[in-house]
Amino acid sequence: MTRLAVALAAATLTTACASGPMAANAQQPPMGMNHMMPPASTIQPETTISLTGRGTIDHAPDIATISLGVQVEGETASTAMAQQAKLMTGVFAAVKASGVADRDMQTSNLQLNPVYDYPNNQRPKLRGYNASNQVLIKVRNLDNLGKTLDAVVKAGGNTINGVSFGIDKPESFQDGARVEAIKDAAAKAELYAKAVGYKVKRIVTVSENEYYAPQPQPMMMARMANDAAESTPIAAGEVSLTATVSVTFELTK
Repeated sequence: MTRLAVALAAATLTTACASGPMAANAQQPPMGMNHMMPPASTIQPETTISLTGRGTIDHAPDIATISLGVQVEGETASTAMAQQAKLMTGVFAAVKASGVADRDMQTSNLQLNPVYDYPNNQRPKLRGYNASNQVLIKVRNLDNLGKTLDAVVKAGGNTINGVSFGIDKPESFQDGARVEAIKDAAAKAELYAKAVGYKVKRIVTVSENEYYAPQPQPMMMARMANDAAESTPIAAGEVSLTATVSVTFELTK
């Protein structure tokens, strides 16, 4: 064998050794790396169920919100505004005298609009101006609500849009609604699981969708008269506080 042939054979042997077991070992991850990989979830998607639960707590209201005010018509804009201002001053005084604090009074709407007559086959004719002033008040002592409304009318108020009831601090009752919501979701899960031969194993996730303390629809006054011997009757009823949650349950045989 020539020297050139010997050299080529040696080079071939060296290459084969490099691609053998040692090269294979070099491609393996270092010892201790496998435990750093996140474990695969033990929960299979086909064994879970996601449901929505709703809970409601009814509670007597402790606050009433009223929209009231005055509306007048005058020959001129300045006359109409002056009349509403005079009447509204009396309304404000009556509201304060009934025990409503300044912080619970807020002007909600002030308008001045022209008023037209529309004779047949004639152009509209300006009749005067309509001025209105609305204030939103919050009554915290519901026992005085009827008397407060009567006092407003006696002072010159001629517009009452209605009364809505609510809870001043609904967050103090929200946990009760949340408990009812999670119970509702769990009951549904048990029902569905039993229907297909499964059992509820555990809760996987819980998220609160919303918490809501709705106001009921405004209630029109049952009676309102300037010379009423008794205060206007008011029925507060109850308001509902609602919580909604989304829950995912794991099921098992």
